Amino acid sequence: MRIVNDLDLTQYNSYRLKSIAKNAFFPETIDDLKKIIDNYDNLVILGGGNNTIFSKEYYANENFVFIRGNFSGISLINDTTLHALAGTDMKTLSEEALKHSLTGLEYFYDIPGCVGGGVAMNAGAKGEFLGDYIIEVECMDIRTGSRCKFSKEDLFYSYRDSIFQHEPFYVIISATFSLQKADYNAIKRKMEENYIDRNKKQPRDFPNAGSVFKRPEGHYVGPMVTECGLKGYSIGGAMVSTKHAGFIVNYNNATSKDILSLIEKVRSEVSKKFGVELVVEQRLI
Repeated sequence: MRIVNDLDLTQYNSYRLKSIAKNAFFPETIDDLKKIIDNYDNLVILGGGNNTIFSKEYYANENFVFIRGNFSGISLINDTTLHALAGTDMKTLSEEALKHSLTGLEYFYDIPGCVGGGVAMNAGAKGEFLGDYIIEVECMDIRTGSRCKFSKEDLFYSYRDSIFQHEPFYVIISATFSLQKADYNAIKRKMEENYIDRNKKQPRDFPNAGSVFKRPEGHYVGPMVTECGLKGYSIGGAMVSTKHAGFIVNYNNATSKDILSLIEKVRSEVSKKFGVELVVEQRLI
């Protein structure tokens, strides 16, 4: 296990916000994770940091635990079942499914982030959700250090939501996915088409953390923000993307204050014009 003091967090969040963590841990095994849980409080569990906003310049009291590439691995349980550790990135998981001609995870190819984060927030694309393919999730309870398993029914999945959003004392260790056999070339083609489509529609030229807001029922965030005249609107170094108004980008050394102020500006203007209260889906730390 690697332990780092005064870790520069710039490369550990997709907004590339500048921040420092006094204490950071990179567990490689379940035993490592248990040692951290047994000996430290105020844990902040992170994967790839792709859906997070760091609100402080220096985290003196929090203990950051990174469940990412250091805690990864995939195994084939049977012909149609994959088991992945929480730190496995989604791209690798999709590629492993392709390797075995398994369909179901094509839309999660090129979605940034790790399995743990995707499982916790029920990541989705084009009407498909990761929770649809989950059989079981193994966790460790921060309160007791004990391991437990949840079936899909126990996780209460809905749009961008799960039990983990409401009971954050569970650390995801791994997830098991049920997929289906299909034609290898058809799966690959779907993955490639998804990659091209996402690059056309989403900003890749500046750091960002994906869609800022949950999609309200009956509306689409991007068009509403555009109709409010906020496409390209900026506060400090943060800007509403000119490519997709549902995204906020760090175009010029933005601070967390810049991003949070811009989020509130967007929420306020959309509320005034449409009477819709946007809900932030990104995690504020």
